[in-house]
This record gives sequence, structure tokens and C-alpha cells, in this order.
Amino acid sequence: MQERSEEQIISRLLELENSGQAERRAELSGERYIALIQDPETSGGYILQHGLDETEGAEVPEGTEFWDYGTWDEARAAYEQLLNEARAAGELVEDDTVEGIGDSETGGAEVRDRYSASDEDPLVAGDERQDTVTDESDSEDTP
Repeated sequence: MQERSEEQIISRLLELENSGQAERRAELSGERYIALIQDPETSGGYILQHGLDETEGAEVPEGTEFWDYGTWDEARAAYEQLLNEARAAGELVEDDTVEGIGDSETGGAEVRDRYSASDEDPLVAGDERQDTVTDESDSEDTP
């Protein structure tokens, strides 16, 4: 298997995190994030720390770094240690957060409210209006 460069690993880890595959993720002060990620391709355990991506994936966020662990258990233990250190230093904003994940850009057509054509929509004729029409036609037939 070919060795990956640091940039390739960071890119892969950001991709996994943005697709919701981080096992744990926390927000730190200063709009920084820390994530525990297991790469399904390599089964390696990683901790990724990065800032907020304001370039929509065009650039790696400033201050991004990662730690690679030989086993998943080592990665989990190291993540817990980093989280406890951040908590003790008052830098932990939120544990297990999804804030800032993913691109703001989405492909395809804009999805509007999927329930907009429900029976509760006043612009959609429901059973009530049909009954009213039926009742009116019945009343016209009656002298």
C-alpha cells in the first residue's frame, strides 16, 4: 500500500468528518474542533483538530493537525485525555457536537417543505371543500 502524504491524510480525515463518520466530535473555544475518527480503509485511529472551514473545502483550515494511532483503543484513550485537558483548561465549548460539519453547498435542486401539499394546507382542496360542494349541490336540488 502506498504511503499517503500529510495533506492527503488531512484531506481524507476532513472528508470523513464532514460525511458524519467521526465517532466523537467536540467544539473547543476559538471555533476549533476535535474529532475521533476511524478510517474504514485503513482501520487506523485518528484525532483531528482543526478550525472552522470558511473556504467550503478549498483550503485546509489554519491550525489543522492530526494524530495517528496504531490501534483504535489508543486513539480513543488519547481523545479522552485531550478532551479532559480541554475541559480542565476551560476550552471545551460542547462535547459531541455537529456544529460546523459539512459543506454549506449542496448539489441538486432546492428542496422545499415536503409537506406543503398536505391536507392542512389551505391552498389545497381537501375533503372538507369537496363535502361543501356536495352539500351545495344537494341543497340546489331540494325545492
